[in-house]
Amino acid sequence: MEELKTEFWASALIRRASGAGAFAGVVRRGDSDAGAVLVKVATLDGRARLYAPARDGAGERIWLDLSAGTLGDVEVDVDAYAKKRSQTDPDLWVVEIEDKQGRHFLMERVDG
Repeated sequence: MEELKTEFWASALIRRASGAGAFAGVVRRGDSDAGAVLVKVATLDGRARLYAPARDGAGERIWLDLSAGTLGDVEVDVDAYAKKRSQTDPDLWVVEIEDKQGRHFLMERVDG
């Protein structure tokens, strides 16, 4: 199965979030065709979660909740991690969703 171009995928995620009443936007723009995406979900209380793409054993795309591990959910730590990753990966995108309910709007499975 062919992957969607990153720019198109990010736009669709932002539309899903906006349509449900959340604010969403691109914080960092990477390669339009094949850049990886980190998805940050800020709950507007100093907390945030960070999701990164991965593949499961069957090769399907899933999302890992990096905040469920050692990263934690303190927003400044999440931001620092995303910034550090972007310094080593010029193609990386960061999409931020602001939603008090903490919804990520990802369509694929999320593992934590």
